[in-house]
Amino acid sequence: MKAKIPSLTAACLAACILCVSPALAQGKKSPAPDASASPGASAAATEKAARPTAYRGKILSVDASAKTFTVGKHTIKVTDETKITKNDAAAAMSDIVADEQVRGSYWKKEDGSLEAKSVKLGAKTAGKAKSGAKTDAAEASPSAEPKK
Repeated sequence: MKAKIPSLTAACLAACILCVSPALAQGKKSPAPDASASPGASAAATEKAARPTAYRGKILSVDASAKTFTVGKHTIKVTDETKITKNDAAAAMSDIVADEQVRGSYWKKEDGSLEAKSVKLGAKTAGKAKSGAKTDAAEASPSAEPKK
């Protein structure tokens, strides 16, 4: 009987710890937003904390009246805050045309729409390409000797 008491006590203690630990974990959640804050302000804070998503590809279509363009399956809206560039110079919505290479980033809004943060028109320049010029020259040259 004396041998069972310590193991029974340990089992009860372990059960209490397992029951209490989820309650402690729930108590450590972030505090609720201030009730006096407007709902729009909290949504804006959530969007600012999120990261923009990168995109690239060929522009399939442009809707100038809606200020949107389509890349792949994504329809992206251009706003007054969108930074548009073409060949590293400032550009406008009128410079966005179909069948042109584009890259940039967008924010996904709460309603599911995509809002462009940046739009970079044209192919990526060789000076800013991630791969080195030596690698590009070796691949482009048909007379390059194979490595031994």
